[in-house]
Amino acid sequence: MGFLSFFPSRQAWLAPLLCVALASPIAQVAAQNTSDSSGSSANSTKKKPATTNKQNSKTAQKPSTATTKKTSTAKSTKSSAVKPSNAPSINKKAVAATGATKVASIGAVRSNVVFVQDLSSQAVLYSRNDEGPRPIASITKLMTALIVTDANQNMQEMLEVTQADVDQVKHSRSRLAVGARLTRADMLHIALMSSENRAANALARNYPGGMNAFVAAMNAKARQLGMIQSRFVEPTGLSSDNVSSPRDLVKLLQASASRPTISNYSTDNQQEVSAGNKTPTVFRNTNMLVTNPAWDIKVSKTGFINEAGQCLVMVTRINNRDTAIVLLNAEGKGTRIYDAMKIKQMVQAKQQVAATDQAEIESVEKEI
Repeated sequence: MGFLSFFPSRQAWLAPLLCVALASPIAQVAAQNTSDSSGSSANSTKKKPATTNKQNSKTAQKPSTATTKKTSTAKSTKSSAVKPSNAPSINKKAVAATGATKVASIGAVRSNVVFVQDLSSQAVLYSRNDEGPRPIASITKLMTALIVTDANQNMQEMLEVTQADVDQVKHSRSRLAVGARLTRADMLHIALMSSENRAANALARNYPGGMNAFVAAMNAKARQLGMIQSRFVEPTGLSSDNVSSPRDLVKLLQASASRPTISNYSTDNQQEVSAGNKTPTVFRNTNMLVTNPAWDIKVSKTGFINEAGQCLVMVTRINNRDTAIVLLNAEGKGTRIYDAMKIKQMVQAKQQVAATDQAEIESVEKEI
């Protein structure tokens, strides 16, 4: 039965128009840039026979659908009409390809261990060598600070630096002489901001139960936070036996950021402290990014021993989203700072591309 025989004779005047519509070049349909123009063309082809009543409309539409499947011209029209419905899928593939390109660009970051996570969605944005525990150097002091702040000890109590606080492991230098006396608050401040080892050790010694109780509290807190790949043996990070994994460190960062004292002290630019009768000493932050107005850093800690390399961990706002950055085992003092800046640029670019493509996808879906 011919295609036009499906239409009632009283609508025979439609036949020439339908023939012209079906004979239209496919290239003309493909040349249309917007999905709504293709969609409206398909809709008009279906709706033209409906000129009398609902029954005639149903009768007219059924033959049109059946004939479309049988004829090569209708098959081509169907192929063109499918394009708008496929548009979102194409855009999603483009988004995935773009994301893969951005992830590949992590090669420009030189730290041996890289882990970047969006704390709102928990999505891992970038990672490299993020499995397993490794030495974390002075990042340990974030856990030390957690134990001190959660113990609710008197922050104005005076603590004295003793010979027991002198580094016997790495023989590192300190600006706090034996006999120096500072408040617990000042000890915590410079331990976080300037990574003062003697201050961190003094804080642990003056914990109820002494050093052993303090270290036990550090490991208990790690278990409480779900840091299953972490272990602590002392409060400064000078021992390479203090280990953690990048994913565990994100949990430590989140806990630290939730304590205002740790957040403020770790991101402060500098602090002047008076140790006894000596001239006040100015301590500065070991992370130069805290002074950069382009950065909004919630918590920060640097670290270094030979076994851990140069380390930096932060929670910072990027495109109005809290982002955790973990950089371990970098070579050279400036590498970790360069890497953090590079990561921020890449995260910003990735989020902007994703937002743009998502908007395009939603626009196409609405038009369809």
